[in-house]
Formats: sequence, structure tokens, C-alpha cells
Amino acid sequence: MVRNPERRAALVDAAIEVLAREGARGLTFRAVDEEAGVPKGTASNYFANRDDLLGQVTGQIHQRIAPDPDEVAEVMAAPPSRALVVELMEWINRRVAENRTGYLAMLELRLEATRRPELHVELNRVFRATLDENVRFHLENGLPGDRTAVLLMYLAMTGLMLEQLTLPGVVPVEETDGLISALVDRAIGPQGGASREVSP
Repeated sequence: MVRNPERRAALVDAAIEVLAREGARGLTFRAVDEEAGVPKGTASNYFANRDDLLGQVTGQIHQRIAPDPDEVAEVMAAPPSRALVVELMEWINRRVAENRTGYLAMLELRLEATRRPELHVELNRVFRATLDENVRFHLENGLPGDRTAVLLMYLAMTGLMLEQLTLPGVVPVEETDGLISALVDRAIGPQGGASREVSP
């Protein structure tokens, strides 16, 4: 296999674009080569098979949509409060709109994982680790709400993301901020209580 990290990363980025635009069925080595603007056969020199390519996409897609650490630090400079939790949820919502391609590709991966056991195992591992990190971040930063509140917000925001990416007319954009504020109220209470951990 060819070992050129920059070329591999460019091919994986191209695969994310193809996955978001064409779906899993359209994700072929030829389509990746065309999207990346490289000679035919290039992708097949970097990935053993389609499963290998999907695995690489799974790893890189989270890096692509991850927030900038400096931006996180800036937001978290504010004292922990209900208002900060709302701001964080609204920030997540904006990031979905700003990186639509990355999130659409992630949805396609979820669907493809229902048909590919190896991908299912890998996605479960990655998403579980991400969720655990979100819970840890929330609790260690003293944000109001317990583990259950974080899980409820995660599930609700995942649903909102699905609507906005697939059927944006169902929940009008102008309503989302109010819904997010209400979601936080329902999850942690209007005033926001002290953070506490609840056993899973």
C-alpha cells in the first residue's frame, strides 16, 4: 500500500464529500478518485477495499466536525450556568448547518452500519466514546444537569440534527432557538441545578 498521509487524507475527505452527496451506494473508488481529482486507480492503492475506506471515513469524519479547542476554551470562559448550556446547544446546532456535508456523511455511515457488522461495531465504539466524553466534559466543567440530562439533550439534539439535514421544513429554522432553550429547561430545569453524576 502507498504511504502518503496527505494524499490519504485528501482521498478520505473526497470520500466524505461523495458519501454526503451520493450516499453509500455511490461511494466507489472511481467516484473518490474523481472527487479528489487524482488518476483512476489511486484510491485502490490506498485502501484495501470498501470496508477499509469506510473505516477511514469513520475516523476522519469526527476530526472534521470537531470544534476548534480554542473556540471551546473561549465559550467555556463563562461561568457554568443554564445560559451557558443553552449557548453550547445552540453552538452545536449552528455547527451542523456550517458543516452540512460532514454531518450528512455521518448519517449515511449510520445507515450503512445497519448492513455492515464490522462498521456497526466501529461506529458503536466511536459514538459511545464521543458520548462518554460529552458527559465527562459537562460534569467536570460543573455545568448544571446530571448524566441523564446530558443523555436527554444528546438524543434530542440528534433528532433535531436529523430533521434539519433531511427535512428542514418540518421544524422551521426560526423556531430552533426557542426549542433548544425549552429542551434545556426540561432537561435541567429552568434555573439549572448543581451538576451531579447518576449511575448508568
